[in-house]
Amino acid sequence: MKELCLFLFPFASLFLTCQAEFKKEKLRSKPNIIYILADDLGYGDIGIYGQKKIETPNLDELASNGMIFTQHYTGAPVCAPARYMLLTGKHSGHSYIRGNYEWKERGNVWDYRAMIADSTLEGQFPIPTNSILFPQLLQKEGYTTGMVGKWGLGAPHTNSIPTKMGFDFFFGYNCQRQAHTYFPVHLYKNENRVYLNNDTIPPNTKLAKGANPFDSKSYSNFKLNEYAPDLMFKEMINFISENKQNPFFLYWATPIPHNPLQAPQKWINYYKEKFGEEKPYLGQNGYFPHQNPRAAYAAMISYLDENIGKLIMYLKDKNLYNNTLILFSSDNGVTYSGGTDGEFFNSSGIFGESLGRGKGFVYEGGIRVPMIATWNKKIKPGSITNHISAHYDVMPTLLELINYDNIPETDGISFLPTLTGKKEQDIHDFLYWEFPEYGGQVAIRMGDWKVIRRNLKRSDEKPTLELYNLSQDPEELNNVASHHSEIIHIASKIFDKEHLKSEIEEFRINSIENGLLLSKQ
Repeated sequence: MKELCLFLFPFASLFLTCQAEFKKEKLRSKPNIIYILADDLGYGDIGIYGQKKIETPNLDELASNGMIFTQHYTGAPVCAPARYMLLTGKHSGHSYIRGNYEWKERGNVWDYRAMIADSTLEGQFPIPTNSILFPQLLQKEGYTTGMVGKWGLGAPHTNSIPTKMGFDFFFGYNCQRQAHTYFPVHLYKNENRVYLNNDTIPPNTKLAKGANPFDSKSYSNFKLNEYAPDLMFKEMINFISENKQNPFFLYWATPIPHNPLQAPQKWINYYKEKFGEEKPYLGQNGYFPHQNPRAAYAAMISYLDENIGKLIMYLKDKNLYNNTLILFSSDNGVTYSGGTDGEFFNSSGIFGESLGRGKGFVYEGGIRVPMIATWNKKIKPGSITNHISAHYDVMPTLLELINYDNIPETDGISFLPTLTGKKEQDIHDFLYWEFPEYGGQVAIRMGDWKVIRRNLKRSDEKPTLELYNLSQDPEELNNVASHHSEIIHIASKIFDKEHLKSEIEEFRINSIENGLLLSKQ
């Protein structure tokens, strides 16, 4: 028996070695995945989507080498819930996070200096530890997962931070409020603070009393030493460099172009020359002032575009580009505050940029976002799709891409067939939005029809009942609800089925919980 074991041992060892090599080779064959999420970037802020004033040559080239989605949507019109729905594959009727909840019960969470002194005041309301985020499932399949940028789904000292929710590496802002300056006192690397060579200039600081708004020296407090997006980009490239031998997933949640208006001076100078003199923004409705607000907004987007070009060049130089799926989108529509002049740029295209039509609202300007997908030799270059999709489709798409078994329950539908053209694409019967902020809103899209209810949490205004045919009225100007009761009835049935009462009081819409259905006015 001893002799037989000695005889078989080399074969068993060889079998195990071959099996290990097979697993390694199978793992190496999986594509790298990079998901880039801009912050408050409007549907029309990119050249390929019709932008005329802001130059985005690298994003335009990314689109020309891949696919443009014309009817892609965020799950929510503001930051935190949009990110939660992206990572969990849930729409807002089923989501734990449905709005921006700053968790003010802890103390003065809006005091920037207090947060620096006490890290327990940072971050947003934490998501449950049993939440399933798709990066966790990618980890199970052998992916190394990294995130740079803005988190907004938990707080330090909780279990709801990136490195405990599916990411092997994190660098950036844990807290959305901290991201109201691009020159912060600190960022986070994994679970620890990284202090920067920046002074403590709290968000919303105004010009000094008596300062000349037309003198660039008046704005010196808002141009400090270390620009957070520069640091994030370096960490991102380092993450790719360290993990390029095996498949990786990178979530680049850039804070750009969310306010405040802070950008590299070379790009500001470029657009100052292009746009000419303009009226300074003095911080009237929040965020830092800026001498050249239009130039600064354009500069932020062109700076992001420049870095996307650098990323693509790096992938090509390291022979990673051909095996990397790149997705680019935005968390919601363009904002109306902080000096951002969406109407000047026509940032939402035909959908509208003014208060009530962009960020914070369920009209198309607030929720329809750009989406570009590129994967060399897998996605047809220069292709355009009208497939109706949403952020919560990303989870099932990526899990199907890597052949993940037992995909968790999700409200999304994989759009991988649209990307590759290899099989018939399933379509949504409806898309669903439930947003408790900005007066309380609900929207349901069914094919070309879209039902909207607003003012559901207001006592001073009557709830609206709106119906638009997006194929005929994409600007949502002609409310035809009184002519199509049958469509309203269908939407009401969808709402009854899809709405689950929120576990968090702040996210509840009492008029809904008390039985105000879509079919009632």
